[in-house]
Amino acid sequence: MSERTLEFHHGKHHKSYIDRTNRFIQGTPLEKLPIVDIIRSTAKDTSKRPIFDAAAQAWNHGFFWQSMTPGGGDQPTGEVLQAIDRCFGGCAKFRDEFKSACVGQFGSGWGWMVLDGDQVEVVSTQNAANPMSQGSVALLACDVWEHAYYLDFQNRRADFVDTFLDHLVNWNHVAMHLKTRADWAA
Repeated sequence: MSERTLEFHHGKHHKSYIDRTNRFIQGTPLEKLPIVDIIRSTAKDTSKRPIFDAAAQAWNHGFFWQSMTPGGGDQPTGEVLQAIDRCFGGCAKFRDEFKSACVGQFGSGWGWMVLDGDQVEVVSTQNAANPMSQGSVALLACDVWEHAYYLDFQNRRADFVDTFLDHLVNWNHVAMHLKTRADWAA
């Protein structure tokens, strides 16, 4: 990811969602809630769609930044590798499904690796939707809105997803969320 993309995406785009969320909740009971509770309480209320969109996009972007690390990518290890082997039959199959979900997402959205019950799955969501608003736990996020890749890759979303998987994925972040969920469920 180029410096220019990072400056635009993080410094302007992500920041605008945070600013919007803060404006929407100022002076309301939502102001005191953690962002995950704001998302959960507004996800199905169409009258609060602008709040949900801003808060969910702020959270999604924060999770996306944590899903990456300099020198990332490569292959997962430990419990993440075991979960991928168990649920997908190996890293190659996971990669194919993840890339397919990201590239196949029509229009704007997200590609996710999620924990649904005891199963690791790959899903995509449109717009601001995220796994938490659909009852599962996010483990990995890839932003496939055009602003995430267009400056560096133009219309080549598949090349962006390859770069994300090959050089940016933070498997330690995935492992932390997988372990936290496993500890919570035990």
